Amino acid sequence: MAHGVAYDLPTLPTLVAASGDDVVGVLAYIIEGDSLEVVSIDAVPPGHGAGTALLATAVELARSRGLRRVWLITTNDNIDALRFYQRRGMRIAAVAPGAVDRSRLLKPSIPLVGAYGIPLFDELTLELLID
Repeated sequence: MAHGVAYDLPTLPTLVAASGDDVVGVLAYIIEGDSLEVVSIDAVPPGHGAGTALLATAVELARSRGLRRVWLITTNDNIDALRFYQRRGMRIAAVAPGAVDRSRLLKPSIPLVGAYGIPLFDELTLELLID
Protein backbone atom coordinates (compact mmCIF):
# COMPACT_ATOMS: atom_id res chain seq x y z
CA MET A 1 0.00 0.00 0.00
CA ALA A 2 1.19 3.49 -0.82
CA HIS A 3 -0.77 6.69 -1.35
CA GLY A 4 -4.00 4.71 -1.15
CA VAL A 5 -3.04 2.23 -3.87
CA ALA A 6 -2.63 -1.50 -3.30
CA TYR A 7 0.13 -2.87 -5.54
CA ASP A 8 0.59 -6.47 -6.67
CA LEU A 9 4.41 -6.56 -6.77
CA PRO A 10 4.83 -9.70 -8.94
CA THR A 11 2.94 -7.93 -11.75
CA LEU A 12 5.20 -4.86 -11.84
CA PRO A 13 8.32 -4.31 -13.94
CA THR A 14 11.34 -5.16 -11.79
CA LEU A 15 15.06 -4.48 -11.82
CA VAL A 16 17.21 -7.24 -10.31
CA ALA A 17 20.70 -7.02 -8.79
CA ALA A 18 22.72 -10.22 -8.75
CA SER A 19 26.02 -11.37 -7.33
CA GLY A 20 27.00 -14.51 -9.17
CA ASP A 21 23.96 -16.75 -9.08
CA ASP A 22 22.44 -14.98 -6.06
CA VAL A 23 19.77 -12.29 -6.26
CA VAL A 24 20.90 -9.55 -3.86
CA GLY A 25 18.29 -6.90 -4.61
CA VAL A 26 15.09 -6.03 -6.43
CA LEU A 27 13.37 -2.78 -7.34
CA ALA A 28 9.76 -2.78 -8.57
CA TYR A 29 8.48 0.31 -10.36
CA ILE A 30 5.74 1.82 -12.48
CA ILE A 31 5.92 4.57 -15.06
CA GLU A 32 3.03 6.99 -15.27
CA GLY A 33 3.08 10.28 -17.11
CA ASP A 34 6.46 11.94 -16.72
CA SER A 35 7.53 9.95 -13.64
CA LEU A 36 8.97 6.65 -12.54
CA GLU A 37 7.64 5.60 -9.15
CA VAL A 38 9.75 3.20 -7.11
CA VAL A 39 7.09 0.98 -5.55
CA SER A 40 9.43 -1.35 -3.67
CA ILE A 41 13.16 -1.74 -3.21
CA ASP A 42 14.92 -4.42 -1.20
CA ALA A 43 18.58 -5.38 -0.91
CA VAL A 44 19.94 -8.38 0.99
CA PRO A 45 22.12 -7.89 2.84
CA PRO A 46 21.71 -4.13 3.18
CA GLY A 47 24.75 -1.90 3.00
CA HIS A 48 26.59 -3.74 0.23
CA GLY A 49 25.66 -1.49 -2.71
CA ALA A 50 22.80 -3.38 -4.36
CA GLY A 51 20.19 -0.79 -3.34
CA THR A 52 22.39 2.05 -4.55
CA ALA A 53 22.96 0.30 -7.88
CA LEU A 54 19.24 -0.43 -8.31
CA LEU A 55 18.22 3.15 -7.57
CA ALA A 56 20.90 4.48 -9.94
CA THR A 57 19.63 2.12 -12.65
CA ALA A 58 16.05 3.31 -12.09
CA VAL A 59 17.22 6.92 -12.47
CA GLU A 60 19.05 6.05 -15.69
CA LEU A 61 15.97 4.23 -16.98
CA ALA A 62 13.86 7.32 -16.27
CA ARG A 63 16.43 9.58 -17.93
CA SER A 64 16.62 7.35 -21.03
CA ARG A 65 12.84 7.58 -21.40
CA GLY A 66 12.80 11.36 -21.02
CA LEU A 67 10.98 11.28 -17.69
CA ARG A 68 11.04 14.27 -15.35
CA ARG A 69 11.40 12.57 -11.99
CA VAL A 70 11.89 9.45 -9.91
CA TRP A 71 9.80 9.33 -6.78
CA LEU A 72 8.64 7.03 -4.00
CA ILE A 73 6.66 6.84 -0.81
CA THR A 74 7.99 5.75 2.56
CA THR A 75 6.57 5.94 6.04
CA ASN A 76 7.42 8.16 8.98
CA ASP A 77 9.10 5.30 10.87
CA ASN A 78 11.46 4.31 8.06
CA ILE A 79 14.49 6.24 9.31
CA ASP A 80 16.98 3.98 7.53
CA ALA A 81 15.24 4.50 4.18
CA LEU A 82 15.05 8.27 4.70
CA ARG A 83 18.79 8.34 5.27
CA PHE A 84 19.45 6.08 2.28
CA TYR A 85 17.34 8.09 -0.19
CA GLN A 86 18.51 11.53 0.94
CA ARG A 87 22.16 10.50 0.72
CA ARG A 88 21.47 9.58 -2.91
CA GLY A 89 20.06 12.97 -3.82
CA MET A 90 16.36 12.48 -3.19
CA ARG A 91 14.46 15.22 -1.38
CA ILE A 92 11.34 15.20 0.73
CA ALA A 93 8.65 16.63 -1.54
CA ALA A 94 5.53 16.08 0.55
CA VAL A 95 4.23 14.71 3.83
CA ALA A 96 0.77 13.15 4.03
CA PRO A 97 -0.26 13.16 7.69
CA GLY A 98 -2.54 10.24 8.52
CA ALA A 99 -2.05 8.49 5.15
CA VAL A 100 -1.03 5.22 6.80
CA ASP A 101 -4.10 5.42 9.02
CA ARG A 102 -6.24 5.67 5.87
CA SER A 103 -4.38 2.79 4.21
CA ARG A 104 -4.93 0.70 7.32
CA LEU A 105 -8.69 0.94 6.66
CA LEU A 106 -8.07 -0.89 3.36
CA LYS A 107 -5.36 -3.19 4.71
CA PRO A 108 -5.89 -3.81 8.44
CA SER A 109 -2.68 -5.86 8.71
CA ILE A 110 -0.55 -2.67 8.56
CA PRO A 111 0.94 -2.46 12.06
CA LEU A 112 0.31 0.42 14.44
CA VAL A 113 3.99 0.60 15.40
CA GLY A 114 6.85 0.49 12.92
CA ALA A 115 10.63 0.45 12.99
CA TYR A 116 12.39 1.59 16.16
CA GLY A 117 9.07 1.52 18.04
CA ILE A 118 7.83 4.60 16.16
CA PRO A 119 4.03 4.88 15.80
CA LEU A 120 3.15 4.48 12.12
CA PHE A 121 0.89 7.28 10.85
CA ASP A 122 2.25 9.26 7.90
CA GLU A 123 3.64 8.87 4.39
CA LEU A 124 6.55 10.89 3.04
CA THR A 125 7.10 11.45 -0.67
CA LEU A 126 10.70 11.69 -1.78
CA GLU A 127 11.72 12.65 -5.29
CA LEU A 128 14.71 13.17 -7.51
CA LEU A 129 14.20 15.56 -10.39
CA ILE A 130 15.91 14.53 -13.62
CA ASP A 131 17.86 17.26 -15.40
